[in-house]
Amino acid sequence: MIKTAIICVDDQEIILTSLEEQLKRNISKDYDIELATSAQEALLLCAELEAEGISIALVISDQTMPEMSGDEFLIKLHASYPKTLKILLTGQAEADSVGNIVNAAALYRYIAKPWDETDLILTVKEALRRYGQEQQLVQQNILLKQTNQKLRKSLNLLLATLEATDDGILVLDNQGKIIIFNQQFAKIWELNSYIGENNSDEVFTRVFQQLVAPYTCDLTKQNFQSHPQKHELLQLNNGKILECYSQTQRLEQEIVGFVWGFRDVTEREQSQAIALKKTFYDTLTELPKRSILTCQLSEAITKAQQNSDRLAVMFVDLDRFKVINDTLGHTAGDRLIQKVVHRLKDCVREKELIARWGGDEFTLLLPKINSQKYPEAIATKILETLKPPFYLEDKQIHLTTSIGIAIYPEHGTNVETLMKNADAALSQAKQQGRNNYQYYDPTINSQVNNLLKIENLLHSALKQEELLLFYQPIVNVMTGKIVKMEALLRWQNPQLGFVSPQIFIPLAEENGTIVPIGEWVLQTACAQNKLWQEMGLLAIKISVNLSVRQFQQPNLVTTIINILEQTQLSPFYLELEITESVTMRDVELAKTILTELNKIEITLSMDDFGTGYSSLGYLKQFPFHTLKIDRSFIKDLTTSSQDLAIVNAIIALGKGLNLTVVAEGVETEEIKNLLKNIGCEYIQGYLFSKPLPAAEATKLLENHHLI
Repeated sequence: MIKTAIICVDDQEIILTSLEEQLKRNISKDYDIELATSAQEALLLCAELEAEGISIALVISDQTMPEMSGDEFLIKLHASYPKTLKILLTGQAEADSVGNIVNAAALYRYIAKPWDETDLILTVKEALRRYGQEQQLVQQNILLKQTNQKLRKSLNLLLATLEATDDGILVLDNQGKIIIFNQQFAKIWELNSYIGENNSDEVFTRVFQQLVAPYTCDLTKQNFQSHPQKHELLQLNNGKILECYSQTQRLEQEIVGFVWGFRDVTEREQSQAIALKKTFYDTLTELPKRSILTCQLSEAITKAQQNSDRLAVMFVDLDRFKVINDTLGHTAGDRLIQKVVHRLKDCVREKELIARWGGDEFTLLLPKINSQKYPEAIATKILETLKPPFYLEDKQIHLTTSIGIAIYPEHGTNVETLMKNADAALSQAKQQGRNNYQYYDPTINSQVNNLLKIENLLHSALKQEELLLFYQPIVNVMTGKIVKMEALLRWQNPQLGFVSPQIFIPLAEENGTIVPIGEWVLQTACAQNKLWQEMGLLAIKISVNLSVRQFQQPNLVTTIINILEQTQLSPFYLELEITESVTMRDVELAKTILTELNKIEITLSMDDFGTGYSSLGYLKQFPFHTLKIDRSFIKDLTTSSQDLAIVNAIIALGKGLNLTVVAEGVETEEIKNLLKNIGCEYIQGYLFSKPLPAAEATKLLENHHLI
């Protein structure tokens, strides 16, 4: 038996070893697996094997290799071994390189790295089957040359050979008339039993009727004059996909016939199509991924340069979407993303592209815009389209979005610059309070650099003693007395001056410095309250905010107990404020921690109530003592009937659950009186006092009364 070899070529030995192991596991032992680490080594190996009488069925080569690339190697190999099938492994699937090999008739198929073992083995097996089939056809051609005068007499033998293959085989004479076809051919093309070899026109008609594109399958002899061998895929109306291959039969250089082979590869092609879709399209939304967006943006820029057009890139980010995932879960978040995409599609035209850039971020490409007003109109439409509430089961969810816009060529003339500047504009939209759109402004870059500077200085702020605590009173509106003080973190840097908490606290939360800073805040606030008590001032609670990261620390309760012992402050005089989203991240963990804190008589307050997604059922599970109504519901209380209804409901809820209710952000007498009239006893805001340093807060406490 003639030995047959498969040669694997790659300059990385670990890939060669992996390839060898996969082939040995799945491929018949009739094939020798040979390895080469370079194109030159592979060419020498081919020559050695040929000298030993070993045929080379298949060469699998990497694209990127030193000295000689995969496509150059395969083209050179094809010149000496045209019958050997070639597979190219490439991490980039470069169209030009692959095209060069195809044009040189040197490539059977390419496979993208990293490959799927199942797809690789399926492709290799099919290649080996094809090689075997082609060898069989070669042998048949030799037989035809030797026995051309006896062709009709040997028809039964040929028929038996044809029936032994799984492929549908059609044999034509040099005039394009059918000589014979096997039963597999009749089965594939659903030919009736009465249609035989003598009905060429009827067979061809039946074939063409089943093709989605009949012109792709030319069975005439003219087709073989320029293409003595052909391989292509045919799409049938019934959804099947056939791989079609063909070869001319020659006798002393004269064409005496043609052989067509047809193989059902529907399952393989569908599997590859699904894999390809997963690579380039988002599974959840079916939107293109960033790779397609980047490619199409590059093409759009080229066209815009040629035609002196303008285009726009828009980054669309869903505001605070992480809170939804943390409170309702990722499954609900995914369903919400799908609903958002459905609305976004209604905001753009067919020629405009929406891609999913990340979890809750989308990118829009608007080619060939007439003016800057068009992206503004699209951005406004998106903001308005997302404004109506979304419904997930029994929950009503309101979403807002921030949008950043960059225009070609004003804001960049290449893909990288436009994307970077659109993203910078998005950050600016978020800093402007979210729920708006912003165009790229060159000054944004300086702001980004400023944020980097702030973050670097923040790492040493605690050690350099630059952090301060200010205190803001919470007042009983009925008695006018101060009942609590909330400790608020401030940062005064020698270079930057006072840095806004809205800027540095999110940075501290992101980089983790909020944990040691939070412990310092708790320690300082407890010590200050103990000092006030020792001064003989009215004993009140000190309220301290816990960040998300602090709440997630496994030693949180132990840390708090240690700080109370160190400062000798009774737990009764400490109140901890936790936002809704913190508790909803892990309900069971939150219940455990809050229950432990409640047992040692620490007061627990839910901060920013009404802005999250907790339900009454969840609220009842936690041992809270206080609800703090977020300032967003307070600032328009006298003019918004909706806000008034929400505040009324929260106050009624608090009373029903025996909870203290505190209204934040009270700045006018009119709002104070309205809150007092609807039964809100406790108020905090600039109307009474702005946050004060410890010395001024002490003087305030000495007075006791603010009203």
